[in-house]
Amino acid sequence: MAANKEKVLKAIIEGYRNSIEHRYQYQAIVSNFDIPDSIDEKTVANLRSFFLSHVYPEYHKRQELNEAFDSLDDYIKNPQKLIRIVLDTTKLVFKYGRHIPRIAKSGLNALKTFKVASNFENNLVTAALQNDIKPPYSIDKINTLITLISREEIDAFIDSSQSLFQILNDRPLIHKITEIIQYVIGVMKDNPDAYDANQVKGLEIGYNMIFEGDKLFNELNTEDQQNLVDFVTEIEKDNLEQIF
Repeated sequence: MAANKEKVLKAIIEGYRNSIEHRYQYQAIVSNFDIPDSIDEKTVANLRSFFLSHVYPEYHKRQELNEAFDSLDDYIKNPQKLIRIVLDTTKLVFKYGRHIPRIAKSGLNALKTFKVASNFENNLVTAALQNDIKPPYSIDKINTLITLISREEIDAFIDSSQSLFQILNDRPLIHKITEIIQYVIGVMKDNPDAYDANQVKGLEIGYNMIFEGDKLFNELNTEDQQNLVDFVTEIEKDNLEQIF
């Protein structure tokens, strides 16, 4: 049963990645959505690449990523633990003061996106096994599986993606988040007896995800940064409306 579940998971990851690939094609988007000319084919390609590389990576990368992000669960569920590490440095306390808790929690919310996406795919696996829907999974089959999971789970999944992009769009905040994550990584590396190597790896992977998302927004002017957030939200909501 476990082997069958893993086979289904692998096929669903491939199927959902194909769905993302299909959904974020520039010509299809400009035919169906009113987007500014400044969000061009390169921007859409970079956005698609960001999703496929950092939020919905290939199956062979999943075990490493899951182990890394699982190690951060304690910090995601208890942000005060991360905040205590940050409060130990006079430099950051002097620089950010009372804003540290908000910055740290926003950073953890951004990192949580991968976990929520992974849970969403696991829900699709459960739906496939319970309803005897066998691989391979075309986009139509993936859409059928989505209709079999609760709207609450789907909304949590969409909200997480929106939250990530809203955080990335807060330019001053995202720079503070990257500085704090870099500092925490340094503290953990300097204290290997106190912190698990997977926790460091999880933060490094999370930092890279935020860094690459930051690069995506840096290529746009201020108006189009918000346009990109609205654009992703509109595409995902439109996709759900078509499915249901």
